[in-house]
Amino acid sequence: MARSDYLFTSESVSEGHPDKVCDRISDTVVDAYLSAMPEARVACETLATTNRVVIAGEVRGPSDITNEYVAHLARLAIKDIGYEQDGFHWETAKIDVYLHAQSAHIAQGVDASGNKDEGAGDQGIMFGYACRETPALMPAPIYYAHEILKTLSAARKSGETGLLGPDAKSQVTVRYADGKPVGVTQIVVSTQHIEHHNGRELTSNDIRSIVEPYVRKSLPEGWIDNQTVWHVNPTGKFVIGGPDGDCGLTGRKIIVDTYGGAAPHGGGAFSGKDPTKVDRSAAYAARYLAKNVVAAGLAQRCTIQLSYAIGVSKPLSLYVDLHGTGEVEEARLERVLAEVMDLSPRGIRQHLGLNRPIYARTAAYGHFGRTPDADGGFSWERTDLVDAIRSALR
Repeated sequence: MARSDYLFTSESVSEGHPDKVCDRISDTVVDAYLSAMPEARVACETLATTNRVVIAGEVRGPSDITNEYVAHLARLAIKDIGYEQDGFHWETAKIDVYLHAQSAHIAQGVDASGNKDEGAGDQGIMFGYACRETPALMPAPIYYAHEILKTLSAARKSGETGLLGPDAKSQVTVRYADGKPVGVTQIVVSTQHIEHHNGRELTSNDIRSIVEPYVRKSLPEGWIDNQTVWHVNPTGKFVIGGPDGDCGLTGRKIIVDTYGGAAPHGGGAFSGKDPTKVDRSAAYAARYLAKNVVAAGLAQRCTIQLSYAIGVSKPLSLYVDLHGTGEVEEARLERVLAEVMDLSPRGIRQHLGLNRPIYARTAAYGHFGRTPDADGGFSWERTDLVDAIRSALR
């Protein structure tokens, strides 16, 4: 029997976190190739440390996307995030690019040929999840951890909070009663800041006075009370941050990217990969299906697993778990979902319009629970499959 009263915690990290800097650069490279050639192949990894960035991986696309151009794009991404610090500066950082041609052996398994459809870019398992805890049909802890940092980032970039730097982390512990989120018992915010202001060193209390209004603005009314415990910059100073303070790598924040630990994760990272890689595209499809199931009123919670083999076009399995909240038999729903959406790699890309330069925006504040954009960004957050699922179940 599922517990009804409990605490659950999720964290988020800002766009200036060193790992997220790397995700942003890698996805900027993906967007550059897809802008030039929608069928381009990209597997791009980035490392960032003190005033140094290394970009490596495999690509197949136009030759006019040179290493020099990739380095230029990386500088623009770093500038947009806001790094103009001695230890990490968009203009002075040394950037090395080591991108080379995709393996022909991988290509032959993925490419369509003759009667063979395009295959998956790798083997693996992918999960999607949705629930009724928030308007975005996301788990409350990760949703509000993201909201805190998005609100702080907007304030920093607008100039409202000029004392804060790009690197930040948040964490919220949500209290559940009768299975529903009702409040926050612990709040953690660690944010980079300048060392001195008005002739004195900034303290944790100073930073709390800056960030607390934005935290309160980000959470539902009544969720914070006099029992809520705050931890703002609990180690004291946070002046040295970003890649200067901690080496960053692409793909190290996969739980931040998804459901904050409230649902399973297949293990594959998203950033730096073109949509033939099912680590990315099939995880988006699984979220899309789960969200439409919940939006259709068929369950309060839904987890979906997909699995693939490299070079094979159809998924090996589709599994649905409604966690005892379903209005329909799960085995029947599995059959229906396979009917209403083509879950081959090509089918997913076409249905969700994934061969577009829409990925740099996904690199921070989660790939899920976002608002679909007019240009096709976050297309997997649409609920346009609701009627088709309901009709197929009749």
